[in-house]
Amino acid sequence: MKDPNGKVPAIVELLGQSNEILDDMLWKEGNLPTGHLTTVRTGLPTVTWRLLNQGVTPSKSTTAQITEHAGNLEAWSMVDCDLARLNGNIKAFRASEGMAFLEAMNQAMAGAIFNANVGTTPEEFTGFGPRYSTLSASNPISQNVISGGGSGSVNCSIYLIGWGDNKIFGVFPKGSKAGISHDDFGETTVTVTAGVGGQLMRAYEERWKWQAGLVVSDWRFAVRICNIDKTNLTTKASAADLTELMIKAMYRIPSLKACKPVFYANRTVLEMLDIQRRDDVTSGGGLTYENVDGKRVPKFRGVPIRICDQLTNTEATVS
Repeated sequence: MKDPNGKVPAIVELLGQSNEILDDMLWKEGNLPTGHLTTVRTGLPTVTWRLLNQGVTPSKSTTAQITEHAGNLEAWSMVDCDLARLNGNIKAFRASEGMAFLEAMNQAMAGAIFNANVGTTPEEFTGFGPRYSTLSASNPISQNVISGGGSGSVNCSIYLIGWGDNKIFGVFPKGSKAGISHDDFGETTVTVTAGVGGQLMRAYEERWKWQAGLVVSDWRFAVRICNIDKTNLTTKASAADLTELMIKAMYRIPSLKACKPVFYANRTVLEMLDIQRRDDVTSGGGLTYENVDGKRVPKFRGVPIRICDQLTNTEATVS
């Protein structure tokens, strides 16, 4: 890891991704050491039109409690001290390696926000995909799952998330720190597993840790547009009408003013949306570009649209 001048090179991060959901996500400290306990109302009290000299039967509302668990994402780095010294600049060498760990942590967290399922991977938390995974009318959450008409296992999704307190937010355990924590243990003696077991080596040792989870207090504030066939996103004639699907999604949210709504999709979907946008802008469909913090940000009817590379093109059909 040296350039021709013997310095630590600027590495081209070909494995880097854009997962802008991490920029938008609202974070709160949980009320449990392991996550967050949410109380939701499940039933309203009975009210009565009363005549004179007639009584009213007392009633009450009903509630339920849901526990959302936080996962513990962790990574350790051990760099041979002699290797770091060979590069001539120990700090630059370690910082370069640290950037790779941060990118890996971001990708893992963004992927979990969409795809993690505590039912199959109990060490994680449950993301949006497993929560919004049915079109069956017997499940109330299906009201916020819209099919793009695709089939097979080459599908994509668009998510509309309404971030907000008591709606949808990220959580970190009670008493812990928000975001990624970093511990630099400096030069330590470590056990080497390569070669002969039990051998010792002096190494620079670091740990990255991110304790986080997803809380969906009110499921009505998220919508998944699923079953968007990737193979049809090549020409306008065969592609799903993304503009129409996004309009439908916006009307599934109880109040866009009561949250911070954002659309999320991968590059394949956004490429076709951009192509379809030309006709929509000409006819007043509502897709425009606005400046946000010095960046050009696409918006659909006032709602920002973000890129998330962790959203794949290989989703199975939601039925």
